[in-house]
Amino acid sequence: MIILDTGLDWRGIVRVAGGEELSLSAAAWQRLAAARDIVEAILDRGIRAYGVNTGVGALSDTVVDRESQRRFARNLLMSHACGVGAPLPSEEVRAIIAVQVNNFAHGRSGVRPATVEAMLGLLSGGVVPEVPGRGSVGYLTHMAHIGLVLIGEGFARIGDERMTGAGALARIGQAPVVLEAKEGLSMVNGSPCATGLAALALARAERVLDWADALAALSLEALGGQTSAFDEGVLAVRPSEGLQQVGRSLRMRLFGSGLIARALGARTQDALSLRAIPHVHGAARDVLAVTAAVVDRELAAVTDNPMVSGTAEDPRVHSEAHAVAPALGQALDSLGVAVAQVAAMAERRLDRLINPLVSGLPPFLALDPGSGSGFMIAQYTALGLVCENRRLAAPASLDGGVTSGLQEDFLAHATAASTKCLAIIDNAAMILGIEYLAGCDAHDALGDVAARAAGTEPVYAHLRAAIARYGDDRALSGEMTRAHDLIVAAPPPGHAPRQEGHDE
Repeated sequence: MIILDTGLDWRGIVRVAGGEELSLSAAAWQRLAAARDIVEAILDRGIRAYGVNTGVGALSDTVVDRESQRRFARNLLMSHACGVGAPLPSEEVRAIIAVQVNNFAHGRSGVRPATVEAMLGLLSGGVVPEVPGRGSVGYLTHMAHIGLVLIGEGFARIGDERMTGAGALARIGQAPVVLEAKEGLSMVNGSPCATGLAALALARAERVLDWADALAALSLEALGGQTSAFDEGVLAVRPSEGLQQVGRSLRMRLFGSGLIARALGARTQDALSLRAIPHVHGAARDVLAVTAAVVDRELAAVTDNPMVSGTAEDPRVHSEAHAVAPALGQALDSLGVAVAQVAAMAERRLDRLINPLVSGLPPFLALDPGSGSGFMIAQYTALGLVCENRRLAAPASLDGGVTSGLQEDFLAHATAASTKCLAIIDNAAMILGIEYLAGCDAHDALGDVAARAAGTEPVYAHLRAAIARYGDDRALSGEMTRAHDLIVAAPPPGHAPRQEGHDE
């Protein structure tokens, strides 16, 4: 159980997305109630407030009378629920709901506590609203589809069963919500979609980077790499926390390797895809840290418009642009580029493992070169994904667009940045999965010439427990998918032993 008090960080969002229950502290419920009192006071006094008693977007100067506000709130969901494409997975929908609950709990939106309680009911009841993944230029559509289920419309899933929103609510013993003034706008507003997906992108990127370090060590060992470039003193002259972290990981994984000792001095220096592992992987870790800080700031921020402040006796409403989230879009674009570069380097290591011109191993790691092609075409697939990542890495935050009759004439595209970042990360996991297969087969091809390091042995054994050495005797696509699934399912196994006198 996660209790939201002052706010969640990105790891808290990931935990809720993964199935943990979310509840609010007494202080958070009090903030919600106080903010709703302010909205009621605004309505009672006839204070003009965007989206509370006016239309939205280019209709912001159109007054909505008190009697029409429930209909207005409902209509907002109906018109804004215009996403297209395949529905988002359960984890992603839960992340978006958790972020919006977090946003409301700041006490600046004025959504009723009962409405937030109904959102928490979806999470605790395992109700996953059907949310089309495409069509948003920033926000609005995803939360509108979630809101449909809250009011008993739309569609949802409980487990593997698809049903109407009304049916899903009935299944968990929850009545449809009748939205009141401001709640329709608050439901679709803010940056919950981009922020929820960003939290998941951070978690998945963190795992991919951990695997990238482990698999780089496995490949380096099979290729007889020279590890002096990773010495602590050598890396210390280039200040970067990420670079130092990767250097420690490589030294720990490869400590005591007979294969590395056997290759000592064989080359003056390695190719950059081996020698620059700490620099490329480390740069990605530095970008990950910056992106995490941006996401946590987004979670600490009020992203609804308008927001309320003051008291019921002195109510205030503020029109602002906190939902735009340019920093989030820029950070996610950067994270996508960083992970794409790590994946591109993995494909270069893969090529060195299978290329007989540089590997010293059987061509393409085939058991019978000629009658078998081994990993020849798997490298094509990895390269194709690298190229796809290059296209995906174009910055979404620089996309243009004018909407709502010139009223919304700038868009930061943070949601698009988050969705393409997730796609890049998944492609990276597949590229690493192919390197994993080839790396283990390369070790098999080496035979017993020398022992693996204690830090790479569990990585090798983890794959071999699930997938045997490839012999052109079965379709390689299924093997690649299974290796990808091992990477996304759990962190890399084993912790390399620490070398005495190194790396506290």
